[in-house]
Amino acid sequence: MKILLVQDWLRGGGTERQTVFLARAFASRGHAVSLLAFRPGGTLAGELAGTAVDQHTLQSFDTRLDWFAPGLSRRAQQLAPDIVLCMGRMANCRATQLQRALPQAAVVATVRTGKALPWLYRRSLRAARHVVANSEFARRTLVAPEGAAARCSVIPNALLHAPLLEVVPAPDLPPQLLWVAQFRPEKNQHELLDIVATLPAHLSWRLAFVGDGSSRPACEHQAAALGLADRVSFHGWQADPARFYRTASLAVLTSQRESLPNFLVEAQCAGLPVVSYDVGGAAECFHDGVSGILVPEGDRGRFAEALTALLADTARRAAMSAAARAWARGRFDPGRQVSAYLELFERLRASA
Repeated sequence: MKILLVQDWLRGGGTERQTVFLARAFASRGHAVSLLAFRPGGTLAGELAGTAVDQHTLQSFDTRLDWFAPGLSRRAQQLAPDIVLCMGRMANCRATQLQRALPQAAVVATVRTGKALPWLYRRSLRAARHVVANSEFARRTLVAPEGAAARCSVIPNALLHAPLLEVVPAPDLPPQLLWVAQFRPEKNQHELLDIVATLPAHLSWRLAFVGDGSSRPACEHQAAALGLADRVSFHGWQADPARFYRTASLAVLTSQRESLPNFLVEAQCAGLPVVSYDVGGAAECFHDGVSGILVPEGDRGRFAEALTALLADTARRAAMSAAARAWARGRFDPGRQVSAYLELFERLRASA
């Protein structure tokens, strides 16, 4: 089977990491795989070097325009794939164009976000042969309104850092809170800083942010202004965040928009109990009350109470840690996700 993955740029985000993982996994199972990016370079561009994945870019030099895809239809026709998997917002906005250019191929759109979708993206959900959502939340709120629910499969994100399954939970003192994510306004890291500033003074804790982005400088300034500089650390983007999971005790998330947060998937696989706002598909990433605590979005007081309770109760954290690892090991197994995609692709080819 000839599979083409389309991505605007191989930046270091969660969707891009899933793109690289899937490309390598499909190729390792004997399929002819190409990855077509609009922009050259990117943080993850070197991850496919030396693999069987055939890489292509459309821009002859980096214009810094994520949406600019010169010659997309022509290049896709030259590659002549059986399946086209669109990954990311800009690529999915082009799914209609790709399905028209490749009428014999099955173009598969994906929804991996909690954000409102632009018109071109919504049109693609109607035009593509099939849609994959990474959460029931995305299928229900973003795919179904476009009349594509019957052509939609839910395939959760795969765990990308297998060593996380072997991580031993951190020593109890001092407990460390962890959040691994890009710093963007909708990630809402600043609200977490406001919340931890209200925790009881007698509690011992630290908070580590792993990730980079436009809102990081403001959060660093906020942490200093709140007198948290000795408790909060900023580590930037990390190719392999496993070492941070090893030193953590709790995973925390106060995002305003999510589909299926990769971070919570990784945290559960690493045995980290979760305290998270009930936003998007976050509730699908852990077992509320068993491996974490789900808090109504925006309820800072309840979030602080949940943190306080878990920071003060070592035994409860240990029980939740064991439950997290057991639950996530089955749900987010990478091999299961790859098989789900390939089984879907075979069905689409057979029905063409």
